Amino acid sequence: MFNDIGALELVTIVVLAILIFGPDKLPKVIQDVTGVIRKIRAFSDSAKQDIRSELGPEFKDFEFEDLNPKTFLRKQLGENEDLKEIRSTFDLRKELNDVTDAVNSRGADAAPAASGGSAAPAATGPDLLKKPAAPAADQRTPYDADAT
Repeated sequence: MFNDIGALELVTIVVLAILIFGPDKLPKVIQDVTGVIRKIRAFSDSAKQDIRSELGPEFKDFEFEDLNPKTFLRKQLGENEDLKEIRSTFDLRKELNDVTDAVNSRGADAAPAASGGSAAPAATGPDLLKKPAAPAADQRTPYDADAT
């Protein structure tokens, strides 16, 4: 519950509690707080038991942690054998290396063409640095004042 509280925060809370409640009232306040926490835990445990008893025997393995979407997905995807097979056959590093090689080889092919003085675009694809030509007048869509 308090996994992310460090020593400095804990000391600060204790000092503030002593300053606010005083050393003589502090034990009574601690007892009251722990009593409230116990009552809340007992209430939540009884509510969980009531829900489990109302759901019936077909939901005997139901866990309330499964209501968290991350936990539910992790549980469902972890039991799927097809997904395990896909994970074992898919190599992300290999795929990334293939893409990197493809990009680097295209960049290496374009570099000699640019340095050779040839202005012809590469045969591998369109020149993305060149602006596209304006469409012909008959290809443009007519302006419709009523539509705007």
